[in-house]
Amino acid sequence: MGNMKQTPNKILAPAQKSKSRVKFGLSAKLLIMTALFVMLAEVLIFVPSVANFRKNWLEDRLAAAQIASLVVEAAPNQEISDELMAQLLKNARVKGVALRHDEVRRLILRGDMPPAVDRHFDLRKPAILDLTMDAMETLFMGGGRNIRIFSEAKYDAGGFIEVVLDETPLRAAMLTFALNILKLSLVISALTALAVYLVFIWIFVRPMRHLTHNMVRFRDDPEDTARIIEPSSRRDEIGVAERELARMQDDLAQMLQQKSRLEALGLAVSKISHDLRNMLSSAHLISDRLSSVEDPTVKRFAPKLIASLDRAINFCTQTLKYGEVQEDRPRRARFLLSSLVDEVFDTLSPFFEHGVQLKAEIETELKIDADREQLFRILLNLVRNSCQALEASGAAKLEIRISAWREGTVVTIEVKDNGPGLPERAKEHLFDAFQGSVRAGGTGLGLAIAHELASAHGGSVNLIDVPLGATFHITIPDRITTVPKRSHIVQAAANE
Repeated sequence: MGNMKQTPNKILAPAQKSKSRVKFGLSAKLLIMTALFVMLAEVLIFVPSVANFRKNWLEDRLAAAQIASLVVEAAPNQEISDELMAQLLKNARVKGVALRHDEVRRLILRGDMPPAVDRHFDLRKPAILDLTMDAMETLFMGGGRNIRIFSEAKYDAGGFIEVVLDETPLRAAMLTFALNILKLSLVISALTALAVYLVFIWIFVRPMRHLTHNMVRFRDDPEDTARIIEPSSRRDEIGVAERELARMQDDLAQMLQQKSRLEALGLAVSKISHDLRNMLSSAHLISDRLSSVEDPTVKRFAPKLIASLDRAINFCTQTLKYGEVQEDRPRRARFLLSSLVDEVFDTLSPFFEHGVQLKAEIETELKIDADREQLFRILLNLVRNSCQALEASGAAKLEIRISAWREGTVVTIEVKDNGPGLPERAKEHLFDAFQGSVRAGGTGLGLAIAHELASAHGGSVNLIDVPLGATFHITIPDRITTVPKRSHIVQAAANE
């Protein structure tokens, strides 16, 4: 059988194993992304924190300034020495203090030289946005400026207080605070990212690696059922993925095993067909001699016997020619359907002699557009299956009825018997080779072949749900023909 095509056993050939390694996996990406998101969250917290720190720092200076002003107010005639005033200003870390009450402003503490004020800030009714903007201004543009702060006076003094101070210590304190916040943010982000990384490794990356390792291992030998993944008891998405992967691998392994069996069967059939063709050729020669016998019975059956032998030899030749289970494209022609049904009846006449009756209800003028030989095989398989089912049932009246009708461009052929019908388990794999048979020793190839040939015609073979027996409908549509457009000259002539 040197002209046969050898089909590989595996549809997934491990031609070259992937040598690439994951250099930047999901866990590393998650670690970096977690750290970045934590840092982003810290930044969102950092800005209002800095603004609040600046507000508290300034309020502390205002409170210290007001306490220093109380010393002045408690002195006789509210007069103190220059040395004491300088000490109070130094302790309060301000350059001047004034109190306003009932629209009267009194300068309580002052230095030798009144400082020039560069910027004014009002803390009496602070808005969050204003505090944030002022804090960012101090942090990035401050330092070396003299600023004036307004705020409500405390300690039941009434009115409000204003102080003048150097912004440099404030900016230095804010920078120190910001640096501490940054260090804390880095530590928090690192610890959070590490915790998320470890959890992610344990919950996601480990099972994902198990899945990918199993898929690569199964790819190398998909027919080995020992390589099918063992699903875990997880109820989340990964557990679903494991179970679905196990199901898919099991189906694929069974399909490949069936494919290997079909390949071996095809090779065996080709070998048998080779020898069977030679034997049939000898029987054909003997049958030719029988046609010369004058006996009327021989005269009647000899042509049918020769036609059947011709078909058998042709099937064997096709099997040897193609070596695979592959059908020729339909060679369609229009012919009378009733004559083809008569041929099917003549071919299966030995069955009917055992009590099976065939009834044909087909109009003599009904034509069908199909490949005659392929449609013969479709009907032969369906009717023979019905005959075998009827004989196995042991019913008293065995009948097969064939009817046909045309609806537009579609011809429907009905093959109906009064047998026991098909069990549910056979209906699930009705048109699958080696799976749809319910008869002991059957292969289930008859319906599979009929379905394949009908599909090649653009039609179908369907089992119709009926309460008694088995009913099949074969639908064969006509070929689609196109009418060529008339030329412009013909159209012009028609218009004239």
